[in-house]
Amino acid sequence: MSRTETPLEQLDVLVVGAGLSGIGAGRYLRTEHPAKSFAVLEARGASGGTWDLFRYPGVRSDSDLHTFGYEFKPWRDRQAIADAPRILAYLRETATENGLDAHIRYHHRVTALSWSSEEARWLAEVERTDTGERLGLSARWVFCASGYYRYDQGHTPRFEGVEDFRGTVVHPQRWPEDLDHAGRRVVVIGSGATAVTLVPALAETASHVTMLQRTPTYVMPVPREDAIAAALRKWFGDERGYALTRRKNIAQQRAIWSFAQRFPRTARKLIRWINTKQLPEGYPVDEHFNPPYDPWDQRLCAVPDGDLFKAIGRGAAEVVTDRIARFTERGVLLESGRELEADIVVTATGLTVQALGGVALTVDGEPVELSRTVAYKGMMLSGVPNLVMAIGYTNSSWTLKIGLLCEHFCRLLSHLDAHGYDAACPEPADPAMPTRPFLDFAAGYILRAVDQLPRQGNRMPWLTSMSYHSDVKLLRSDDVTDPELRLFRASKPGGAAAPSEAVTPSGADAPDEAATPGEADAPDTPAAAT
Repeated sequence: MSRTETPLEQLDVLVVGAGLSGIGAGRYLRTEHPAKSFAVLEARGASGGTWDLFRYPGVRSDSDLHTFGYEFKPWRDRQAIADAPRILAYLRETATENGLDAHIRYHHRVTALSWSSEEARWLAEVERTDTGERLGLSARWVFCASGYYRYDQGHTPRFEGVEDFRGTVVHPQRWPEDLDHAGRRVVVIGSGATAVTLVPALAETASHVTMLQRTPTYVMPVPREDAIAAALRKWFGDERGYALTRRKNIAQQRAIWSFAQRFPRTARKLIRWINTKQLPEGYPVDEHFNPPYDPWDQRLCAVPDGDLFKAIGRGAAEVVTDRIARFTERGVLLESGRELEADIVVTATGLTVQALGGVALTVDGEPVELSRTVAYKGMMLSGVPNLVMAIGYTNSSWTLKIGLLCEHFCRLLSHLDAHGYDAACPEPADPAMPTRPFLDFAAGYILRAVDQLPRQGNRMPWLTSMSYHSDVKLLRSDDVTDPELRLFRASKPGGAAAPSEAVTPSGADAPDEAATPGEADAPDTPAAAT
């Protein structure tokens, strides 16, 4: 269909995605820039992102909600490791309390974004997923809050003989509402966070559940409820108690990660000892729970109250470490020759990574190849003006970084407004700066897509920090300007900044010629940069 012939709507900020990050961004905009116009576009018909999309049994967080929740909104539920319905209710309550419901437009998928330096605005091409209608929006800034994986499909390898299997094959990302697993034999292929969540939940009613893994994962039991958090809320009230718990958990997460990085052998032995205590006597811990990599080279899996170990202990579930030879009519044949009979096979084999929601980017008519860009402060892309991407931490709670990104974005908007600038574009002073993957993380779903993602540099502000404390300095405390961030002044009334009007980061009036980028003063190098 051709684009609807209506006047082009003009926005100050276009937020893409109404999940955890998009709702957070909307709240910060409402609070810090109440006069700015913005809309939150959501391709699906409901808010909540991941927490509305995934419907498989037992779906829950693998981070505590005192750090996974927003800093500005206390988590009051007794569950610290919370199930999806509770998280979804929290997100939607946040949206309503902050007046965001009227700003969210459902069934609106952004398919392309085109930047014009002449107008210093983005033109967004939008598809109505419910009607097929196509329309356009103009925005000065785009805040991409769509995460880094595809919502329409997960990753499923090609399994030989899968068409011969007489049972049901399902990916957790597309769990059918009418799938009944009670009294049935289930094989879950995978060993990550989804698999260790599914297995104990399915084991409650299935006749037997097998977690089939090619490689073991580090798994640690954690309390579902935080007794210290409950005490702090009782003594200090919801808001103060939440803030204290949040500080405690941030420090705890950091200490555990740092210990594992500094003393990997000791950390491995400690995790093994804990696993041994959780599992039946004589259980082959080294075969099924001793990965070939060091702790936190990949994300460690948390199991609330040790539910996975309990399911194994009572015989309702087992772990098999082997490789798949092929599917058969009755189940899965392994390379060892063993056949796992199944009525249902769940392919918990990971996500399909997709940067910026798969949106096609162009700058002044030139397509942007993400793998040729470098991330600035972990939130913008070199050569791409007025676009922020919201990517959280891989070694702690996602939301910790999202909150800091939103704060920094709002401070940057304030700076531009105060000094009469309309646009900002990161540009490395050294185009030949060495780079490495944006997410320098060994998880399979990242490695499969590493060549499609942006890069990071070898120094600030081009490093992708995975340290909350370093980011507090960089994103909350340090100045928003930088010698490698060009600021633009409008070139025509109501229009935008021309590239020739770049200004110095001090905010002082600049001559007409472009400012020459220089070396930035580098803050402390993040201990957890990846």
